Amino acid sequence: MNDLLVTLGIESWKPAIAALLLPPTPFVLLVLVGGGLMRRSRSVAWALLLAGALGTWWMCTPVAATALTELLLRPPPALGTDQIASLKKAPKTAIVVLGGGRKSLAPEYGVSDLNHFGVERLRYGLWLSRQTSLPVAFSGGLGHGSQPGSAEGEIAARMAAAEFGQPLRWTESESRDTNENATRTLPLMRTQGIEHIVLVTHGFHMRRALAAFERAAQRASTPMKLTPASMGLDAPSRGDWHDWLPSRAGFDRVNIALHEWLGRLAGA
Repeated sequence: MNDLLVTLGIESWKPAIAALLLPPTPFVLLVLVGGGLMRRSRSVAWALLLAGALGTWWMCTPVAATALTELLLRPPPALGTDQIASLKKAPKTAIVVLGGGRKSLAPEYGVSDLNHFGVERLRYGLWLSRQTSLPVAFSGGLGHGSQPGSAEGEIAARMAAAEFGQPLRWTESESRDTNENATRTLPLMRTQGIEHIVLVTHGFHMRRALAAFERAAQRASTPMKLTPASMGLDAPSRGDWHDWLPSRAGFDRVNIALHEWLGRLAGA
């Protein structure tokens, strides 16, 4: 699907398509259709209204978020102490941090900024670099539909040097999505003699990112060892009663899980 959108030159439509497919839009449509059928078939109308209401509730709960994340995304575990130790000064190895989005302007700083996903990924990538003495690359440009301004890679380079005191070795600032992160970063790494990438991104995004890098390596006939370095993983749910209540956090996590799942199906 992603290749089709690119071929048709409408890849910029992806944010709008995602908004139509993700909650709450499908459940709002169920409610509207149910309301329209009330005079024709009350039983069908009430069934649709009930499905829309319960679906909206369910898709805002932490229980649904945890279930969908584990079922659809299966995030790889975080690197353990032994794994990190084995990566220390590994030959022909680099840490690659994937961008997670940016703010065109952070008024408190007066400049553009990474969003919280991007900052979390950059922070962990730099921390992992300090533990392993491996060089760090950052991949991220301007996402589809983004406002003009500094690319994520440019912002990350500035933040890494000025705020973390740890300059990046490489930056890639042209990619617009995960698929392009892979297709643009792999050639850069190969020209630098890198044969092993430690890939840093959130756990919910990791399976899609790994799939994109594997596809890019196959298409370019460029073998590349990939080690997932998942971060931002959720703690196991205790099954408390309030996990069944709707919340903003639950809604956000459900949308992230479904967004990542749809993106992986579409090859984005």
